[in-house]
Amino acid sequence: MACEAWREKLDAYLDGELESADAAELSAHLRGCAACAAEALERMQIRRSVAAAGRRYAASASLRAAITKSIAAKPTKPGGWYWRVVAVPATLLLLVSLAVSWYVEREKARRLRVYSELADLHVAALASATPVDVVSSDRHTVKPWFQGKIPFTFNLPEVQGSEFTLLGGRVTYLAQTPGAHLIYQIRKHEISVFVFQDGATETVGLPSRAAHVLSFNMESWTQDGLRYFVVGDAGAGDIAALSTLLRESG
Repeated sequence: MACEAWREKLDAYLDGELESADAAELSAHLRGCAACAAEALERMQIRRSVAAAGRRYAASASLRAAITKSIAAKPTKPGGWYWRVVAVPATLLLLVSLAVSWYVEREKARRLRVYSELADLHVAALASATPVDVVSSDRHTVKPWFQGKIPFTFNLPEVQGSEFTLLGGRVTYLAQTPGAHLIYQIRKHEISVFVFQDGATETVGLPSRAAHVLSFNMESWTQDGLRYFVVGDAGAGDIAALSTLLRESG
C-alpha cells in the first residue's frame, strides 16, 4: 500500500479506531517508513498539545454549577443578621469547592501530560531505525546493560514459555529524569515498558490504574520505589498479562 493511503489512516490509528489487523499493519509500516513515522509523531504531538491546553482551562461541571448557583442566589433580606450568618459558611463551602475542583482539574492535566509524553516516547522509539540500544531477548543481558546508565536497578520477568518476546532496551527520559525503556513483542504488536524512580519524576501521586490514552492501552503502578508504565496498541488483556509478569518479577 502506498504511503498516501497509509497516511489517510493515521488519524483513525491515533484515535484507536482502526481494526486490529489494520492497526498492526500500519504499525509495521511506520517502523519501516521514516516519512510516515515522522508524520505520525507530528500528529501525535499536536493532539497532545491541544488536549493538554483544553484540559488546563476547562472548568468542571460541578464548578460551573456552584458558580451559577452562587450568582443566582439572592437573599430576600440583604443586610440582615440572619443572612450574614448563613453567608459565611456558604462562602467557605464555595471556596472549598473551588479549591477541590481546581486540584482535581490540575491532577487530570498532569496525568494526561505524563501519559501523552509516554505515548510519544513509544511512537518515537518504534518509528526509529534503532528502537533499542541493547538488542537481546535475554533478560540477563538487557538488565546488566543499564548498570551505570540509570540511578536504580530493576528486575525483568522470565518470558520464555509465554507469548511475549523481549526485543531489548534503551535509556529514556521523562521530565529530564532518566529511566529504562524496554520493548516487548506479542504477535505483531510492540509494547513499551517504562521504569522510573517514583520520587524523581512527575509521576508522584499518579494513581495505579489501567487506562486508554490516545490510541494506546496503558497500565501503571508503583513497586519498591519504582514507577512502571506499560504502553502499547495491543489489547488490554495483553497489557495486563505483561504487567502481571513484571509485578511478579519485582
